[in-house]
Amino acid sequence: MSEPETPTDPGIEVRTYFVRGRNALVARAEFSELYAALYLHQMDCGLRLEPAQDQLLRDALAAITLHCAARPQKETVAWTVSFQEPLLNLFVAGDNLGGTVVGNAFTENVKAADKNLFYADIVAPDQPPRRSVVEFSGGNFLQAAEAFYRQSEQRPARFFRHDEEDIVLIVAQPDCDLEWLHTLDEASVRRLDQDNELGLLEQRRYRLECGCNQDRMLAMLAPLMRNQAKELFEDEEIIRIHCPRCGARYAITREAMEARLAADGGR
Repeated sequence: MSEPETPTDPGIEVRTYFVRGRNALVARAEFSELYAALYLHQMDCGLRLEPAQDQLLRDALAAITLHCAARPQKETVAWTVSFQEPLLNLFVAGDNLGGTVVGNAFTENVKAADKNLFYADIVAPDQPPRRSVVEFSGGNFLQAAEAFYRQSEQRPARFFRHDEEDIVLIVAQPDCDLEWLHTLDEASVRRLDQDNELGLLEQRRYRLECGCNQDRMLAMLAPLMRNQAKELFEDEEIIRIHCPRCGARYAITREAMEARLAADGGR
């Protein structure tokens, strides 16, 4: 049996630490390489975001990467977040088994609502899928993620910018010094390793990767093709779709779709 392919992109390194005497977990990474991979992917897909939308997507990818690094190694997490100002839906996901993260921003056909909502889905082996929904205010993703921790995780967490592309997450653990956690600011986070004793816990790597391909797009469209072939293709021989997870573009021909159904025995 052949060995699985080694990813060409080694990804970014995320380090987690335990703050002794404070009972808090720190996750930190420098995201410039991940952001560069995101921009290259967006160029390939012909995707362009406004600066405010782009900042939200970058922060969302950073937040879920740090969150995943602080979670069990076999867990998969997906966040779907609805902002009203700017009107935008974001999707980000992280897979600890594969060491991958992915994200996409939806700016078209987004329905306005009266509140911002943060949906979190968690999948882990031998456990039923879990979903939580929390409300939040404002247009800052890192603050939205902090609201998710307070309301869903039932413990406080703080996000800080050590630098523009160097993001830090500090999460309360049992018996955490909450007064210390709540009084932290960017200046004190920059001195964190000088003012506190940090113990290295783990080093993990994460890369930008969706895993979508032509075959998966065909499988996604197969139910529509079986039941609504006329509406799906109308009078065209080719339809163009985007992967909902990463925005990659695919051209699907009627011939390929029919061949897929035939291979599946019409099911």
